Amino acid sequence: MNKGTPTDELATFVRVIDLGSFAAAAADRGLTASAVSKIVSRLEDRLGVRLIERTTRRLVLTPEGETLLARGRDIVAAVAAAEAEVMAARGRPRGLVRVTTGTAFAKHRLVPLLPDFHALYPEIALDLAVADRRVDIIGEQIDVAIRTGPLGDSSLIARTLATSTRVVCAAPAYLARHGAPVVPAELAAHICLRLTGYARLAEWPMRIDGRIVPLKVSGAITCDSADVLRDMVLAGLGIARLAAFMIEDDLAAGRLVPLLVEHHVPEPVPITALMPPGRQSLPRVRALVDFLAARLDART
Repeated sequence: MNKGTPTDELATFVRVIDLGSFAAAAADRGLTASAVSKIVSRLEDRLGVRLIERTTRRLVLTPEGETLLARGRDIVAAVAAAEAEVMAARGRPRGLVRVTTGTAFAKHRLVPLLPDFHALYPEIALDLAVADRRVDIIGEQIDVAIRTGPLGDSSLIARTLATSTRVVCAAPAYLARHGAPVVPAELAAHICLRLTGYARLAEWPMRIDGRIVPLKVSGAITCDSADVLRDMVLAGLGIARLAAFMIEDDLAAGRLVPLLVEHHVPEPVPITALMPPGRQSLPRVRALVDFLAARLDART
C-alpha cells in the first residue's frame, strides 16, 4: 500500500492496535514511532474524531476507534489481497509468507517439503515461526498457522490439508524391562508419557468389551513438546500415544513398536491451515497452502 494514502493511514492504525504500541507498529512498518503517531493523528484529523486515547502506559480505543477497527481490518486485508492479485497477474507469486507450526510437524513434515516448494516458487520467501504454543495469529501478523488436532471456534479461515492418526507405542528397550501391555487395563502398571496442556490427550480411546472407552492414563513425566515426547519414548522412558506422521520411520525401522493394536481406536487427527480473513486469497499464501495440501495428502 502506498504510504500517505487514506488506506495506508487505516493500515497503520490497525497495526498500532494489533501490536499494542506506536513503537511496535513503527518497527513493523519500517518507520519511526513519531512518524506512525503523525499518520494516526492525520487519520483522526481527516475523520474529525479521536480514535485512540493515549496514556503513558497503554492505548485505549474510543468508541469511534472501536467502530473503525472492526471494519478497518477487513478493508486493509481486502486491499492487500486486491493489490497482490493485480501484481500476480504480471508474474509468478512472490513476497513473504509468515508461517507458524509446532516443532513436530515442522521437523517431520514441513521442512522435508521446503526444497521442492522453493524450486517451484523461488520468489516466495518464508518466515517460519516454530513454537509449541498457541501464537497470536493476528497480533503476530501470521499468514498461515498449521495445526494438528481438533480446532476450537475461530473467525480464522480453515482449510484441511491432510489427516493423520495416533499410535500407542514404546521402544524395544522399555518393553524389554517392563513387558508389553496386552489389554488396556494393564496400562495402569506402566509409565505413560503425555503432553501437558491438552487434557483430551490424557485419555486414550480404547475398545473394551465392544465399547469405545476414554481410558485415562498417567505417568511420572509430562512434556509440552510432541517432538521431545517422541525423543523420550525412543530413549525408553515409557509408552506414549504419538501422531503417526512423526514416527512412521521409527516404526518401519523397529525403533518403536506399536502396542494394543486390537484395542486402540485410532481416531483421525486433522492437519489444518488457519489463515486470517483475506490472507487465503493472496497468491503467495494460496500457492503455499495448495502445495501443502497436494503433497501432504499424498504422504500423511
